Amino acid sequence: MHGDAPVLAGDRQLVYKANHASNLTLRSGQDGMVRKNAYAGQGLMSAARVLRAVSSVILLGLALAVPGPLGASETATDDPLLAFSARIAGDDARTRVVVDFDGEPQFSVHYVAAPERIIIDLPATAFGFPAHDLAARGLFKDIRYGAMGEGSARMVLTAIRPVKLVLAEVQKNEGQGYRLVLDAEMTTKEDFAERVKAQTWVQSAALGVKSMQDMTGTATVDAANDGIFTIAVDAGHGGIDAGAAGLRTKTPEKDITLAFAKVLADKLNAQSGVKAFLTRRNDTFLSLSERVTLARQGGADLFISLHADTLGQKNIRGATVYTLSDTASDRMAAALAARENLSDELAGYSIDSGPPEVADILLDLARRETQAFSISLARRVVGSFDGQIGLINNPHRAAGFQVLRAPDIPSILLELGFLSNEEDEKLLLDEAWRDKVATLLVDAVIRYRAQSVAGGG
Repeated sequence: MHGDAPVLAGDRQLVYKANHASNLTLRSGQDGMVRKNAYAGQGLMSAARVLRAVSSVILLGLALAVPGPLGASETATDDPLLAFSARIAGDDARTRVVVDFDGEPQFSVHYVAAPERIIIDLPATAFGFPAHDLAARGLFKDIRYGAMGEGSARMVLTAIRPVKLVLAEVQKNEGQGYRLVLDAEMTTKEDFAERVKAQTWVQSAALGVKSMQDMTGTATVDAANDGIFTIAVDAGHGGIDAGAAGLRTKTPEKDITLAFAKVLADKLNAQSGVKAFLTRRNDTFLSLSERVTLARQGGADLFISLHADTLGQKNIRGATVYTLSDTASDRMAAALAARENLSDELAGYSIDSGPPEVADILLDLARRETQAFSISLARRVVGSFDGQIGLINNPHRAAGFQVLRAPDIPSILLELGFLSNEEDEKLLLDEAWRDKVATLLVDAVIRYRAQSVAGGG
């Protein structure tokens, strides 16, 4: 290649500028700054042929000012891997990155602070997918990738908040090649700092990461094997999202759900072999995805989301138990789910967290087994409430609630009553009534647990 050869990539004109016979720099035609590696030519195979002829690409700049991978010269190869496809989907709590390779990549993972970054070191790799396919979103505000030398390459994922990988592994594609799958979740500043402190910048003989314990020195909570039945109690709304308001007192829904959640958690924690925790302990906003993520990080065996909505028909009253379904059981359930799902948008979050494949990555419906357990719990709650407190007609309903989409945690959404009904509002503000309902709900959970342990579900 001689001189500058312009190539169009998205909205930018990128310029390949030859520096040496075996070295190439990719620059933006707009500002001359080193940018993300990209290739958009006349088909993937032509890109592969060009990229395979290049031994290194310099593109990471200041963002890659971190220790380089050790032993790079020992892993040099005349025929680098080709990363021919990539995709990313996610939101403010969870994000998945997938990169397809023509061969099986070995890799290592490191955490870097100030700012929070995840570093993925790879063998020599040519990145042949369009830059926009791996445009930053979700937990990441910047993603860069490229060669680090003759025998190594690197991906740098700069996060918007402290983050951790809960899955990092290579999977074989059904057709040809392999895919590197990285599942990131939000974490605390303390946890991220501990990960940075605990790691060492040493490449082992086998760079592949199969276990979070091997990678971070810490193990994730295993809800199935910890011997404790754990329930995540989720007080709906909070912070800027006040939810509904009482017809007479104008009491915000967020206060009612938090008060009830605290009573319920206390009663659950009084049971032998049971542990309950709150997704929020005060008047704090949590996105719908953050609520689900906190439940999973806490090793929850059950997820109970508490609400007290309003309706235009002020004569409707009583409790309702909802489970997840992509098809609503009725119009009222569909309308309620639509309102609850707008919670994130009210606080400036977008429900649209990615391209169409996000439905397959983060927002897929609960597995059939989990769904069956959710329905079983809902029926036990209805049975415990029946004849003891007021229930709406057809008290078990279903709709597409985003907060119920954890694929591995049986989940229900409990509407305690309607703040648009004056009688329900009085009960929702009554401590004795809250205590009674919480006791009935604990009874349902204990019966569900006993049946689940017995294998009945």
